[in-house]
Amino acid sequence: MGAPVKARELAVEGAIEFTPRVFPDDRGLFLSPFQEEAFAEAHGAPLFRVAQTNHSVSRRGVVRGIHFTVTPPGCAKYVYCARGSALDIVVDIRVGSPTFGVWDSVLMDQRDHRTSYFPVGVGHAFVALEDDTVMSYMLSGSYVAEHELALSVLDPALALPLTDGVPVLSDRDRAAPTLAEARERGLLPDYARCREIERGRLPEATVVADA
Repeated sequence: MGAPVKARELAVEGAIEFTPRVFPDDRGLFLSPFQEEAFAEAHGAPLFRVAQTNHSVSRRGVVRGIHFTVTPPGCAKYVYCARGSALDIVVDIRVGSPTFGVWDSVLMDQRDHRTSYFPVGVGHAFVALEDDTVMSYMLSGSYVAEHELALSVLDPALALPLTDGVPVLSDRDRAAPTLAEARERGLLPDYARCREIERGRLPEATVVADA
């Protein structure tokens, strides 16, 4: 069952917010968080290649991120909040990008059911606004531990919109470098390379099967 979807470009180049139409009735409601036709129209690619899906449950105040994947191989991400609410954040960490250092956020909840697409090479974080908030992800690449890196969500240069109080962070996220430190170490993705991978990765799913 297809339904109209509103797409909105975010401040980070290549990142897109989607708002699906919701169909309520006396049983509950129905919606389609991901629709290929709407994605293709907004992104320009015929298909989002899914290599892996992830699912996380977080209590209120938990902050996960800023996470990113070494590029290459790179990884694009489609994110949806299946329960609760979260402030989902995308940060442009691609060196050479016209929006490098820029971030944007999407409020994901059970009223508007917004989703977000994040292109290859950007950083992703979210703040859980309720207990038992469930975030679901579709990833264009499989998880490889040594390819997954993190930046500090507390980086004062970014000034991300975190909730009041002390955020609940993992040890890994608490020790993560700032954007400037990661750039000095040569850890950040290159924008031109990310764009090459982005252009090649999504369309090729029409001819190459992914596991």
